[in-house]
Order: sequence, then structure tokens, then C-alpha cells
Amino acid sequence: MLREKKAVRRLSKVLLLPICAFAGGACATALTGGANGRAARGDTPYAAVEQLGRVLVDVENEYVDPVDRARLVDGAIKGMVAELDPHSSYMAPDEFRAFESDTEGEFGGIGIEVESRNEQLVVLAPIEGSPADRAGIKSGDVIVSVDGKDPSAEPLDKLVKRLRGAPGSHVKVGVRRGGAPDLLTFELTRELVHVPSVSSRLLANGVAYVRVKQFQEHTHDELIDAAARVRARAGGKLTGILFDLRSDPGGLVDQAADVADEFLDAGVIYTTRHRGHIVDEVKARPGGAFAREPCVILVNQYTASASELVAGALQDQKRATVVGEPTFGKGSVQAIIALPGGAGMRLTVARYYTPNGRAIQADGVHPDVAVEMPKDEGGISYREKDLDGHLSRESAGSTPAPKNVVVVAGDAGATAVEATGVEARNVPEDPEKGTDAMLKVGWEVLAKAMSHR
Repeated sequence: MLREKKAVRRLSKVLLLPICAFAGGACATALTGGANGRAARGDTPYAAVEQLGRVLVDVENEYVDPVDRARLVDGAIKGMVAELDPHSSYMAPDEFRAFESDTEGEFGGIGIEVESRNEQLVVLAPIEGSPADRAGIKSGDVIVSVDGKDPSAEPLDKLVKRLRGAPGSHVKVGVRRGGAPDLLTFELTRELVHVPSVSSRLLANGVAYVRVKQFQEHTHDELIDAAARVRARAGGKLTGILFDLRSDPGGLVDQAADVADEFLDAGVIYTTRHRGHIVDEVKARPGGAFAREPCVILVNQYTASASELVAGALQDQKRATVVGEPTFGKGSVQAIIALPGGAGMRLTVARYYTPNGRAIQADGVHPDVAVEMPKDEGGISYREKDLDGHLSRESAGSTPAPKNVVVVAGDAGATAVEATGVEARNVPEDPEKGTDAMLKVGWEVLAKAMSHR
């Protein structure tokens, strides 16, 4: 998911003008009305709005039960926008607020990362300093109740909403912990929680491991802080960088561009095109926190959108070697438009392209060193091109063939970490001694690059 905050914001304002003008015109037409007016309109958008109004009146008057007009109109708008492509959507006020809190990286809650695993809600990790962390909730704990309710009785997204809430409010969480004879109960007070988007650590031989989970409001600032920390631990001199973008779903395009800029001294980062015409070109500035050391980027099929923009930029500029699987293939830009009443709309307004003019849309970034991972039996791989109604690729440069293909043997369950990425704190100082097969390949590729300096 890309959310525009720089160049495409200018474009979104231009696109809003006809929408606003249309809304005013529709009201005026309704006041003047008349058969002549309908004939003059013909196939203009006003006829479609008239049809919508007619259906609304019929439903309100004839449906078997009374209906809520606001609910009907919201549903009609959602359907209209969703018909465009998988990434355009209309968001009601509560959905829009949740969306903004996700991109800002802050929300009211207890501060845990969770996932659904084997029909159980498992704690991946408590966020450092959060209420859950201070209370003693640990990675691997299985949540068995939230305010006395069974978490398996509702979808994960609804359960996460119940774990979140206004700062100062309370929630009771029951967990089952391996090795503990009894269920553990935690009564927690929700706080404003900041979710870090960057994690890092210093590995053996002066190599920095840096992972970006998602591009949020402060990701660039967090990257600068991480660079300062690992460089200080290395005595001021780094020898290489393992840049982990696996399972990064994207986020804010301006933050992605700023992060890419830290790895480049010059050159194009990306261009955007609207209806076939280039509307913006973003270039790197001299200097950068990681602009000198050899770099390997780790990607997988869940690396999407803004993270593909970064990987494609560094690959085209010969700044980094991309290791892993072909990425998801979401190469479109969404403008975020605030609407009256607190609602919002995410509208696809452009496609973006790598410095060499390659289209990411419906194709993705193809790694320089492809890593073929074991798959679960019957496992299905989904990418942008598999989504109904996805945007076409339009024009594109040639797709480079991988320089090398590494086939990782073994049990799929043992390599499940590659599907989600890893926390920096769980990366062994020497990745050769760990269980993360893709990280091992990246480590080996980086070692070769470092030896050739």
C-alpha cells in the first residue's frame, strides 16, 4: 500500500477539482429538474446520479424493512470505488481513523504483535516498553480470552480492534504459556503505543542488519537513528549491510524515497506516470547514512508496494544485490483524500517505475539471486497479478534474469520465518548458525561482495 504525501499530492488535488465541481452541479440539476434537463444530460455523469437516486428512493419506500439511508449511500460509494482496482477504497469515518493510525505507527492499545497460527492467536512479540511488555506477556504466548471472550469466535481483524482502544481504558487478556501449568491473566491499561518500523543490530565482521517492517510517518528518522547506533557499535566503521524488506507491505511513498536516498549518492529513485505521462521524477541527493558499504536486500513474495520501490531503485542503480523471491508486484500509487464527515478515500492515481523504466505493477522486482524456498503442501502463492481487477502492467522495461538460483532444501515448516521476516533481536550474530535459510544466502552473497572491495 502506497500513501502519497509529496508529488502525487499535487496530482490528487487536481483530480479533486472535477469531483467537487460535479457534486455542486448535481445539486443544481436536482433543483432545476424537468424532462428537458434529463434529455440534455444524455450520457453525462448526472444521468448516473439520477439513476442512483431513483434506486435509493425505491429501496427506502419498498424494501421489506426500514433502511438506514446513510448505510445505503456508504455501501453505494464503497462499491463504486472498489470497482476500480483492488487498492482503491472508500473508508467510513471509523475505518479512516484506523487507517491513519496504522500509517502514523501509533494507536491506543496494549502493545503486542500477534498472528493467527493453527487457529490460535499467538503473540509474536510485545512492543518494548508497552503495557504488555511491562506486564510480562512474552513471545509465543497463546491468547485464549479477551475480556472473557474466546478469540477463535471472531476474525483476527475484529479481535485486534478489541485489543485496541482509547488510552486509559482497560482490557483483561488470558494467555496460555508453554511450561506454565495454569492459564495466566493480565489486566492491562491501554496506552498510546508507538510501533517501531525499523529494527537493527550489529552482526559479525562489522555487518549491519537493518529491517524495515513498514513505511510509516517516522521510518526515515528511525533509519537514521538505527544507522547511528550500529555504526557506533562497530566503532564507526561498517563493512556491509543486510537490508531486510521481507514481508514489508509498503506504506508512505515519501518515507520510502527518503530511505532509498540514504543508500544512494545520486540518480533517479523512481518516476510516476499518470495516464501514460510522467508527472514526477524523484532523485537522490549526495551523501547518505548507508551510501558506501556493500549492500544486500532480502525480499520475498510479500514484499510489496513502497518496499518494491526501494528494492527496484537500489537494484537499477547497481547499489545493492537483491536476494530472495520475486516480489508481490504492486506498482501503483494511492492518494489519500479526506472527505466530509470524517470519511476518506484511497484512490489509485499513478503507476510508479524504477530508474531504468521498469514497471513494478503486476510484475514485481525480480531478484539478482533467486532463492527457491520449500513450500507447504497445497500452498498457494498470491501476487498482484492474481488479484481480480488488478491494473495492467502498461509499458515496462525488460525484466533481468537472475544471476544465480539457489534452491533451499528442507522442510517448509522449518523455514516459515521467511514468510514473515525476523526481528533484529532474533538474528544470530553469525547468520550461518541460524535457521533462516534466505538470510544465510544473503549473508553469503554479501560476504563475496565484501571480499571484492
